[in-house]
Amino acid sequence: MGRNIGYGGTAPRVPGSVVIDLGRRMNRILNIDAENASCLVEPGVSYFALYEEIQRRKLPLWIDTPDVGGGSVLGNAIDRGVGYTPYGDHFANHCGMEIVLPNGELLRTGMGALPGKDGADNPTWQSFQPAYGPYVDGIFSQSNFGIVVRMGIWLMPEIGHQSYVITFPREEDFPEIVEIIRPLAQQRILGNIPQLRHVIQELATTARPKSDFYSGPGPIPREAIREHAAKLPLGDVSWVFYGTQYGDAASIAKQLDVIRTAFSKIPGAKMLLPEDLPADHYLHSRVSVCSGVPVLRELDWLNWVPNAAHLFFSPIVPTRGRDAKIVHDIVVRLHAKHGLDLIPTLCVAGREMHYIVNIVYDRSSLDEKRRAAACMREMIAEAAAEGYGEYRTHILFADMVAGTYNWGQNALMRFNETIKDALDPNGILAPGRNGIWPKRFRGKGWEILGTEVEDALEGKGIGPKPRA
Repeated sequence: MGRNIGYGGTAPRVPGSVVIDLGRRMNRILNIDAENASCLVEPGVSYFALYEEIQRRKLPLWIDTPDVGGGSVLGNAIDRGVGYTPYGDHFANHCGMEIVLPNGELLRTGMGALPGKDGADNPTWQSFQPAYGPYVDGIFSQSNFGIVVRMGIWLMPEIGHQSYVITFPREEDFPEIVEIIRPLAQQRILGNIPQLRHVIQELATTARPKSDFYSGPGPIPREAIREHAAKLPLGDVSWVFYGTQYGDAASIAKQLDVIRTAFSKIPGAKMLLPEDLPADHYLHSRVSVCSGVPVLRELDWLNWVPNAAHLFFSPIVPTRGRDAKIVHDIVVRLHAKHGLDLIPTLCVAGREMHYIVNIVYDRSSLDEKRRAAACMREMIAEAAAEGYGEYRTHILFADMVAGTYNWGQNALMRFNETIKDALDPNGILAPGRNGIWPKRFRGKGWEILGTEVEDALEGKGIGPKPRA
């Protein structure tokens, strides 16, 4: 459990730390309330386990799963991960927590703070998020202020659904695609959190190695992508939009007509349904994910290079074509500079999109690891200079990313440090997580900054060091 794929895995930031494995024994589904469409889970409950229990009970409920279903339902939510049904914002769809604080006390948030009758759990703990007074749940997401040991999650009632794919022929269609998505998403015509992918993903999700398509040095050329994409079911295209609509058959048909008409403004745009594509095409995996069925198909792109590892660059960008192009141009240029294949996926909502870049590299090659780290470091800096920040990052880059959120002379970090010192004065819980260092570590050079990231790949500079 706690895979945290692409963001550093289970590794602690400080060498020699004791790792508490909550997945091995704290893996109970404590409650599924079919009438309330909610559940209460411990950290070790995976998406597969929750899905299988709902199926065993024959309940008309869906979970919302991310691309890879093997991880922790609770863990993904507190790291603010996303899925692809209307319940795709996992933290927004949690309701109530039980937390072990650094002093050993138990805290229940939301309505859970009010005892139920005769000592039972409060009957509205998984029904109403804020309760009375300050709403504190957020400070326990992406933080090191406590250990969340129980969490309520809202489930989606089962409903009719239709997945589809729309292809676009030209690279330069990208900004206009984003402009068309925005009003469709804001008006809630789009049924889910859709994905916009570059066509290189069509090659990567075949589970075939890059060498099947290109055996030369450096990144796979656009001409080679075009040549081999032309032989695949979607053909020689540039961008691929994966979406899903929900409702009864008549309402879905009307929604698809509106979406088809909107995207027809882009010459050559083409909509396809699952029945139009072979059974092994990636769209069928999206059908599962977008109807609450966890899968592992997404990991097929780990066959892209030998000994594959990966990390994600994940900035938040306004859903506007001009903003999307600024970030995309930065990413394209820096991938070319460092000789890396560009594999982008955009999870697009009405006001913002998660621009996710998947850097896949050979972990046995120190050169590739250093180039991947340098590319990541430069993307963080250049995107931040334009006002675009990451929502989540690998542990090696946590200090860098935290440092970009520096408005008001680092007011946010000073606030986080104040909370950390109040709740955890001895600094025992996950020091350095997401750049939040306890007082006893502060000012001693524990941060990893700049080119120190590349040195850390060889085990250098992870501990304290003098600062000028």
